[in-house]
Amino acid sequence: MDPTTYPVNDFGPAMRGMVIGAVGILHVFLAQFAIGGGFVLTYFQWMAGRGVPDARRFLDSFFKYLVLVSFVTGAMTGVAMWLTTIQVSPRTIGLMVDEFHWIWAAEWCCFTVEIVAGYMFLRWGQRLPDRVRLRLLVTYSSASFLSLFWVNGILSWQLTPGSWLTSGDIWAGFFNPSFWPSLFYRTAVSSTLGALAAIAVINTMDVSRAERHALIARASRLLVPMAAMPVLGLWYVAVIPADSRAWITGGSVAMSMFLALAAGASLLIGAYALIGIWWRHLYVSGATAALLLALAFGATAAGEFVREGARKPYTIRQVLFSNSITPAEVVRLRRDGSVTDDPYPLRDAVRYPNAQLVLGARVVRAQCSACHTMKGANALVHLGGGWSMDQLRLNIAKLQLTKAFMPPFAGPAIEVEAVAQLVAWEAAGAPRQWPVSDDPAVLAQIGRWLDEAGIAPSPERAVSRPRGETPVEVQP
Repeated sequence: MDPTTYPVNDFGPAMRGMVIGAVGILHVFLAQFAIGGGFVLTYFQWMAGRGVPDARRFLDSFFKYLVLVSFVTGAMTGVAMWLTTIQVSPRTIGLMVDEFHWIWAAEWCCFTVEIVAGYMFLRWGQRLPDRVRLRLLVTYSSASFLSLFWVNGILSWQLTPGSWLTSGDIWAGFFNPSFWPSLFYRTAVSSTLGALAAIAVINTMDVSRAERHALIARASRLLVPMAAMPVLGLWYVAVIPADSRAWITGGSVAMSMFLALAAGASLLIGAYALIGIWWRHLYVSGATAALLLALAFGATAAGEFVREGARKPYTIRQVLFSNSITPAEVVRLRRDGSVTDDPYPLRDAVRYPNAQLVLGARVVRAQCSACHTMKGANALVHLGGGWSMDQLRLNIAKLQLTKAFMPPFAGPAIEVEAVAQLVAWEAAGAPRQWPVSDDPAVLAQIGRWLDEAGIAPSPERAVSRPRGETPVEVQP
């Protein structure tokens, strides 16, 4: 990999990971709704061809919602995803495109077919016979599902690259250990979202209550895949790395809470959908359908948070840390410094009273800003501002031991001291005067702590190296 230094954008009090997370959650929800919407369209068109009352009328109404939401908003958030990811983690995106460029090309072709088929149906659908309409919608829904198929392989590869790590084979990376459980789970979620949206749209139709009830009963059949979601979720948890499984099942309070939120919301939706709507054939009002969709959005948001968090301390497992530094590069950066080759000056360098604090700010920008801010979200001042100086130094030097889902600190003792002084200065209210700390005994102690921590992420405690890089022997 080319260790290019990319510029780092500042999003103020919102950390970079929060920005991409917000865009990503919305896009994933809309994309999965579009896929489920394709299932709904195809199913109702098939029923319309068999003479089911009001099926074609519902279909034409539902498609307008699908186009407005998934084609317009979904496409906009898709572009926003690419824009934010190259702002937040360009090295990760670069590697994903470099390794899977032909698969990305296949996905873009599928997306093009999806868009063309969708707009053809919107423009000429009402004038076409049922048989042609069905073929067009099968094309649309197949293309949208294949988009999910291709993207799912790349996203699941980030957490479970499998034998790609040693072979470099693209298909070994694509069909990785979490590919199938992730694909099946997302398919079930898509079907559920499509069915719930269909029920909401049915409630806007100008038909009798009995006719709405009949349509709702038919739409509820697409909720049945929810019954498999608990098994699929357990399958996914079983195949991810042991430390990632530990993070989400108690190792990280935040991730465990979000996992419980995702599971709880899904359980509520599933119980109501399968027992109330599908089995008992209860009537569902528009307000209830909207509430179920809101719960589904919450479950999607929590689930995506857990999926992203489970990759820590990496963005690509055993290849790239969350701060866009490779495991093998930590050795060089411990010796030469993490910002020695960083050509980008600080925008607000004049606010720091000495060069040591400027160095600390540049190190924070390079190594910490993907997941932390100084005083905003997940702020370093809030996390470490109450520690003593020796606590700050020790915990930064042994970063991966302080928090096991953190990457190792990739810099020498002077950078550890610079970061510690920066946090202390900010916690003190950023006074206009601040002494430089350059005691050789302090730096020597920090160096010993760095050596004790080693360069391996915890709990691996062994050097992880990307494919093609020379292994490095490290004494723990």
